[in-house]
Amino acid sequence: QVQLVESGGGLVQTGGSLRLSCAASGGTFSVSAMGWFRQAPGKEREFVGEINWNGGDIRYADSVKGRFTISRENAKNTVYLQMNSLKPEDTAVYYCAQHITPFGADPGGFAYWGQGTQVTVSS
Repeated sequence: QVQLVESGGGLVQTGGSLRLSCAASGGTFSVSAMGWFRQAPGKEREFVGEINWNGGDIRYADSVKGRFTISRENAKNTVYLQMNSLKPEDTAVYYCAQHITPFGADPGGFAYWGQGTQVTVSS
């Protein structure tokens, strides 16, 4: 039922910026918390951040805090990840995910996932 499609990935130099988008359909996006995750080759999936249903509460992993910004436009069923001051360590496939509650917080509650978009940061 729920489909999530990420876009906006690419190749950038250290210090550059990218904006990722995740378009949702077939579900209850406007009342669902959304999350961003990433997975580098040979590593476990890593939490990047999440945003509650109306954008009033946002959390970030320490590794991206101060550099990445999550936002959403419920009228467009879209969540964004603005990435600034990119580092080679940010290289990964980035995924968006939809939570089963409006508030998130429960790490086990991300039930729906996109296909991912590649972000590569050169040194």
